[in-house]
Amino acid sequence: MRRMIKFDCKGDLLVGTLNDASGSTGLLIVSGGNEIRSGAYAGQAAMAQYFADTGYSVFRYDRRGVGDSEGINGGFESSADDISAAVAAFRAEAPRMQKLVAFGNCDAATALALFHHNLAVDALVLANPWVIETASFEPDAPTPPSAAAIRARYWARLKNPRSLIDLLTGKINLAKLVGGLTKAAAKDAPSALAARLADGLSASKIGVEILISARDTTALAFMGVWKGSMFEQVRHRTNIQLNSFDTASHSFSDAPSRDWLYSQIADALAKLESD
Repeated sequence: MRRMIKFDCKGDLLVGTLNDASGSTGLLIVSGGNEIRSGAYAGQAAMAQYFADTGYSVFRYDRRGVGDSEGINGGFESSADDISAAVAAFRAEAPRMQKLVAFGNCDAATALALFHHNLAVDALVLANPWVIETASFEPDAPTPPSAAAIRARYWARLKNPRSLIDLLTGKINLAKLVGGLTKAAAKDAPSALAARLADGLSASKIGVEILISARDTTALAFMGVWKGSMFEQVRHRTNIQLNSFDTASHSFSDAPSRDWLYSQIADALAKLESD
């Protein structure tokens, strides 16, 4: 059964949707960016229905200032209270639920990693965590690609024989190519956000599954810092696992990547249920 839930967050009225089921383990979906709780092309609504049909209650919500919820949208770094209020509302409305997995993509994944220590959640599934620092929060402001993303793009072009023909025939601007290769050769400076993310994960006491879209630009930026010394301690934590799927889809929107994402979340739910 699906029903609307209204709950308080610091005096603002937030709106969520509960897909109730009979199981004792539930799934909280935290939206990334400024996305409403239904998700892009209703992808999160479809995910909620899928897992509810398999016996897991699912809750998704609009944070303050987004969608149907009141308040001011302060971005993911101001969302700790929103997530905490959503967890409390979920547990109150689904009292049979004993264990809870929280899922987030992009900056929602980063928010969960940063704030989960004070949440009543039992496991995390984090997809394509956001590690790119921004000077200030501006909804929908464009973000320049990381050097890791630029390298991946140029490597893909250089492997294509057609690119050599285009270069020789003048279809590729040589000056732009040199400029792009110069940017690709640069190293991304680890951001303060990446350092906070590493600290949050290294101190985690619960199971964490990190899911990566191998050719997504946000994921490439994350992998650039993941492989460095900043995340060395995190990489050796037995409660943290990283898996990737060969897709460029940031939101796992195509059928093969969506099936993989669902299987990874299902594994996390089943594992928690059996513990």
